Amino acid sequence: MNHSEGVLCALLLGEYPGDRRLVRDVFRRSGWDLQEVRSRRDALNRARRGRVQVVIAESAGWQDLLDDLRQLPDVPRLIVTSRTADDYLWAAVLNHGGFDVLPQPFDREELQRVVAAAGRCAYTQPMVLAANRLQA
Repeated sequence: MNHSEGVLCALLLGEYPGDRRLVRDVFRRSGWDLQEVRSRRDALNRARRGRVQVVIAESAGWQDLLDDLRQLPDVPRLIVTSRTADDYLWAAVLNHGGFDVLPQPFDREELQRVVAAAGRCAYTQPMVLAANRLQA
């Protein structure tokens, strides 16, 4: 399913039993289309079928997921979540090209801040890798 140009789309990858309701509410209030997927394969398939600006995923396997996302024509921003988020994880994610790290359980204000920042970037700075541009 392709999404209209004006609607931003995010994929929520994982279970998030205690935070799912909050995530749904924040994205809905921010005007995003939030799609929920359970596996990396499902996330990649959805991202290939339609424009996805953000993928939110738990820290396990985030580097492999980021490598897979980089193969897409329009690379979604990756927000990594973790119950044990620390400065090391934050630095590693940012240094490898991830967008941000959100500690769990989610704080509403922090989640709203990250969603707003991702939205601003999606509208102003499409993340298309130079190698992908050359293939077009």
